[in-house]
Amino acid sequence: MTQKVQLELYFWLFTLLATAAVMLPILTSVPGYPFTFVNIVYIIVAITMTRYIFLLKHTFLARRQNLKVVVVFLCIPLVFYLVQNLNYFQTFLDEEGPEAIIGKLAYSEQQNLLVYIRSELLLFGVMSIISSVLLPFRLILSVWRTRNRGTV
Repeated sequence: MTQKVQLELYFWLFTLLATAAVMLPILTSVPGYPFTFVNIVYIIVAITMTRYIFLLKHTFLARRQNLKVVVVFLCIPLVFYLVQNLNYFQTFLDEEGPEAIIGKLAYSEQQNLLVYIRSELLLFGVMSIISSVLLPFRLILSVWRTRNRGTV
């Protein structure tokens, strides 16, 4: 196995472990959490896109020009999806209230868990949106550098 593939696998393992660590308190305390899928998408996109922005030359994308261009265009609908779901989360909290997410827990547990859920979802949601907006620019720069200078 080449070093880039091995490094990519390690990064994906790290991403999955980080996702599990962040989601574990929510999934063990809140049965039927309505934002599970979106939350997992936010965490994975935030970590992966940020990694690609800063460590692009160590990824499998480094020398694949066509794939970089495809990813640039795939980021456009991804950003819309991420923003739409973050807006839906905020609207859900405003209209339904925190009780719709938390359910019937003790008051002190409710407040702590609600702060945790809201904070981590907003952190990873905004992080994923920002990194999804910046990644196409980084990829375009990389395509230009590879074509004109021979570097990533």
